[in-house]
Amino acid sequence: MGKGSEGRSTVNGVQTSANSQSNKPKAILIEGVLYDVTNFRHPGGSIIDFLTEGEAGVDATQAYREFHQRSGKADKYLKSLPKLDVSKVKSRFSSKEQARRDAMTKDYAEFREQLIKEGYFDPSLPHMTYRVVEIVVLFVLSFWLMGQSSPLALALGIVVSGISQGRCGWVMHEMGHGSFTGVIWLDDRLCEFFYGVGCGMSGHYWKNQHSKHHAAPNRLEHDVDLNTLPLVAFNERVVRKVRPGTLLALWLRVQAYLFAPVSCLLIGLGWTLYLHPRYMMRTKRWMEFVWIAVRYVAWFGVMGALGYTPIQSLGMYLCAFGLGCIYIFLQFAVSHTHLPVSNPEDQLHWLEYAADHTVNISTKSWFVTWWMSNLNFQIEHHLFPTAPQFRFKEISPRVEALFKRHGLPYYDMPYTSAVSTTFANLYSVGHS
Repeated sequence: MGKGSEGRSTVNGVQTSANSQSNKPKAILIEGVLYDVTNFRHPGGSIIDFLTEGEAGVDATQAYREFHQRSGKADKYLKSLPKLDVSKVKSRFSSKEQARRDAMTKDYAEFREQLIKEGYFDPSLPHMTYRVVEIVVLFVLSFWLMGQSSPLALALGIVVSGISQGRCGWVMHEMGHGSFTGVIWLDDRLCEFFYGVGCGMSGHYWKNQHSKHHAAPNRLEHDVDLNTLPLVAFNERVVRKVRPGTLLALWLRVQAYLFAPVSCLLIGLGWTLYLHPRYMMRTKRWMEFVWIAVRYVAWFGVMGALGYTPIQSLGMYLCAFGLGCIYIFLQFAVSHTHLPVSNPEDQLHWLEYAADHTVNISTKSWFVTWWMSNLNFQIEHHLFPTAPQFRFKEISPRVEALFKRHGLPYYDMPYTSAVSTTFANLYSVGHS
């Protein structure tokens, strides 16, 4: 399963034989049908293991439909799998709880179909054009500013370059979800190009990891965004394994002060210099190496043409790259990291993940919406990850009404409050 060989599975990063874990088949429940996935090599990687825990797995209907909404192959794969007798499987929930979950599932499915019919999952060519032109203009502006003789212009150029790289990260995120053009193969190639040239990283690796986050946001031992040690810890349950008095414990005590100026850069460098190249080498993603090479050749070539030495070019590169990392990582942090986590054994409903473990931010502010590239509508994004993100503003009142019908919270925090809460949480966790 995942990237392992047939008859093997990858669970929480450890590859083991399916038969060594249990003689019973690994199963996944989708739309009332129980499928045997013991020997299935999932093209999307080990994310499928999150939904096959226990004899019957969990009801993966919502996750399956959202992740494969634009895929023409997924249903063919699904129909080819062996089927198991679902009548012999007991629900892990009480009859009352199962009825509550069934009601949410039905309401959500009907709402989703209505949104599709109304065109809210349709991409927009003008919006695509705007996103790409914006990035090109910002990069050109940044190099022009850095070519001026004024120190102020140079500083502004570095800032604009950092924002440009952050905007590449935003548009790559949209492409990685298949919601940019709506054509999966094209979005995948664009994702690799923009993340490689714009940020120096692997779009394919990011997509592999980010899907796990969407499958179980803020769920311990499942959400990869919680696996941030040793550089940062967002929840006190994550730091319990850290021994008091160690260098790591001392680092975490000051993490609130180091997160923006130091940790974000170190995380970004760790990704671009180690984690992503290692994955690209292992999976033979040679074209992504080409795009990253284009990035470095373009940067040092242009900076050399502007009269900067290689050392000066490297220094400005690190400054701009660091600002881009702060821009991106902080925006993602404010949407999740200060919220509660769920236990590894908890099986939340798709709606509950979005309601309890994500938060919207200043959705009435046009600037915050631009600054966060529509991902301040994080609740809507987690409900409908393959919907174009600029459409979330239009559907948010209906999502809030859906949550209200089922007694679920719908959080919308001011941006300044979200930022201050995020740093307060970093301080609290570091001192726990």
